[in-house]
Amino acid sequence: MVALVLLALISSVLYGSLSLSATSWDRGEAKAAQADDMRQTGEFLRQALAAEHPLRLHKAVDQPLYFAGATDSLAFAGATPGRVGGGIYYFRIALAPSGESSRLLLSRTIPDYSALKPPTFDGADASVLADGITQLKFSYFGRDPDANETVEPTWRDRWDDPQILPLLIRMDVKTAQGVMWPPLMVEPRIAPEAGCRGWDANRRRCVGS
Repeated sequence: MVALVLLALISSVLYGSLSLSATSWDRGEAKAAQADDMRQTGEFLRQALAAEHPLRLHKAVDQPLYFAGATDSLAFAGATPGRVGGGIYYFRIALAPSGESSRLLLSRTIPDYSALKPPTFDGADASVLADGITQLKFSYFGRDPDANETVEPTWRDRWDDPQILPLLIRMDVKTAQGVMWPPLMVEPRIAPEAGCRGWDANRRRCVGS
């Protein structure tokens, strides 16, 4: 009887240890997957935004940029690598509902060079950058439209200047487990007049048609 009781106790301890090990292993794999998503997404976005293409709507008044910076989404023009087809696309980063959390999606569509406004993303191709995301926030560092360089730039939740890109773009992401990704900070490397047929330095606007 004593031997059976000891065997039962030992078995119980072993089962608990194995269960704890399995749980720890699963959590470790989940954390590793999240870290991989975070690393790959951050690296891709850093490269894409830093090398943003100065695509403009040349048929529209003042030739605004293909750029839309909101609190919960970011749209910009960029090039895809030659190994995946190449070409210039209009991208959007945003969340899409997926169960109790959301997916971080990268959508892309082909620009219409004769359009008067950027295309929508209805029916656009999309790739999942990360799963299990509950919060996505973009911030933009720069000046108000028409402000000169003597004005101190500030952070804001959206970007309203259609002619000039922000000096910095910041992305904050929170996972379903409550983990915050390290803030992604990117500096677009494009001169203000990029993509213009003519540039009015005083008004800081494109001119000509």
